[in-house]
Amino acid sequence: MTPMRWFWSFLRKYRFAILGGLVLTTFISAMSVINPYVSGRIVDDVIQGGNLSLLPMLIAILLTVTAVRGVSRYFYQLIFETCSQGVLYDMRDAVYRKLLLEDFAFYNKKKTGDLMSRQTGDMDAIRHFVALIIYTVYENSLQFCFALFMIFTVDVRLALCMLLVLPFTALNTLLQSKEVRPTFQRIRERFSSLNAFVQENISGNRVVKAFAKEDFEIEKFNRENDAYLEAQLASSRVWMKHLPVFELFSHMLNVILMLYGGWMVIQGDITLGSLVTVNGYLWMLNTPLRMVGWWINDIHRFTTSVEKIYATYTEEPHIKMPSVPVDRKYFEGNVEFKNVSYTADDEVIVKNISFAAKKGQTIGILGSTGAGKSTVMNLLCRFVDATDGEVLVDGINVKDLNLYELRDNIGMAMQDIFLFSDTIEGNIAYGRPDCSFEEIKQAAIMADANHFIQKLPDGYDTIVGERGVGLSGGQKQRISLARALLKKPSILILDDTTSAVDMETESYIQEQLKKLGGRCTTFVIAYRISSIKDADLILVMDGGRIVERGTHQELMQKGGYYASAFYHQYGEIPKDIQTGAWQASAAGKE
Repeated sequence: MTPMRWFWSFLRKYRFAILGGLVLTTFISAMSVINPYVSGRIVDDVIQGGNLSLLPMLIAILLTVTAVRGVSRYFYQLIFETCSQGVLYDMRDAVYRKLLLEDFAFYNKKKTGDLMSRQTGDMDAIRHFVALIIYTVYENSLQFCFALFMIFTVDVRLALCMLLVLPFTALNTLLQSKEVRPTFQRIRERFSSLNAFVQENISGNRVVKAFAKEDFEIEKFNRENDAYLEAQLASSRVWMKHLPVFELFSHMLNVILMLYGGWMVIQGDITLGSLVTVNGYLWMLNTPLRMVGWWINDIHRFTTSVEKIYATYTEEPHIKMPSVPVDRKYFEGNVEFKNVSYTADDEVIVKNISFAAKKGQTIGILGSTGAGKSTVMNLLCRFVDATDGEVLVDGINVKDLNLYELRDNIGMAMQDIFLFSDTIEGNIAYGRPDCSFEEIKQAAIMADANHFIQKLPDGYDTIVGERGVGLSGGQKQRISLARALLKKPSILILDDTTSAVDMETESYIQEQLKKLGGRCTTFVIAYRISSIKDADLILVMDGGRIVERGTHQELMQKGGYYASAFYHQYGEIPKDIQTGAWQASAAGKE
């Protein structure tokens, strides 16, 4: 499908309304020839002929035509504006739905500001085309043809003289169209880049202020702004070169009419009324010749915007719903990784991961930064797909499961916490918007968030800023945890969820999690030993591999990475596990 065919798929819904608008436009364009003709009759028959009895009728015709054209114009403009808003609504909705289907790889490559420009500036260019350009070009083209026909009925020689400018106008139109198209593509690219830059800096304003880099960012912004300005000026230089030519040709018609038409009146070839009639048609010839350059700009702006939006829309996600998915409304929560590997951009992220977690168990995952801990959970949620091996939930490969039902059964408190610009209650209830307030409060109590929420000015109705601005890191973590707990999921993933809270709060949260009583399988990714030491199984990862596994006691006895991490975090050696192997490992670390 081409971009224009894709655009037509949205416009087709309104084709009958647009057709009705074009019929009205045709009617108005045809009526536009009446008033100049009546004006000529007034000059010839009334002023020069002295037939005053015709004057009331001719004036009535002028007034009637003017009123009918005015009312009809109102209705067809209303039709096109309504259709443009409808097309814009449908298209924006379709693009937004497609954006929600895209996977992590898509958003890793795209800038937020660039995607926003697809939904704003590019969409508005399409709306402008449907609301104005379609009927304007059609109306003026019809008026040009009707006026030319009427001038031929007055005098063929005069009409042919006026036709002399058309070949030159057509040539100038082709030249401008060829030159201006690439400039609009450049404008859209620079606008997207500028939009992305501004969005990024607004989102990261606290970092800018923390490092006192305002002047540095202003300098970068000026470069982006200058590039956008230059793109606009480059486009302006094209139409600045061609528009005066269009103006020249349009005014040439006035010169032809005054010189040749006036000479014909003097010679008696046409009447003065006929000259007035042709003069009345002149604006119908002038307007298309003067405006064609502007319309070309608008048309190319429209086509460029459609192509940009379509290019974004047609990017297919790597993670897709299976053609025949296995539907499971509820899961037990049994998870198994079988020789799972994942490679991205020729880099091995995880390799040959195998483990099993039964319903109700808690699995702790420990490892250095970049060890692949979060990637393992991304594979489980199917945010990315395993390159090799299988990820099974209740014995079914996640690639075969209904994608939405899988994720609906997983509660996740992510490492990168995002809170919407909504109330605290709305943020916690995001996964279950139909739940009761008591359930929300209970989830907040389990996450140790209730006490600080109640101290806020509006309690649970307090509006938090974008990304949770106004809350501390620990408070945002606890709201994120409450949001995950409220779902009552079969699988709970806590990705470094308590890193920003104190030890007392972490201990309380762990006690609350134990009260889940085996209702869900829990995965805890953490850097603190205290967060995972009571887990049924602890996996230690390094370089994308599982290098150690076992319970807290078993891993301490092994004296490997886990024991070394315990030593560095607690600064002491438990007397019951002071083995030679552990001591040797600890000594080697020192």
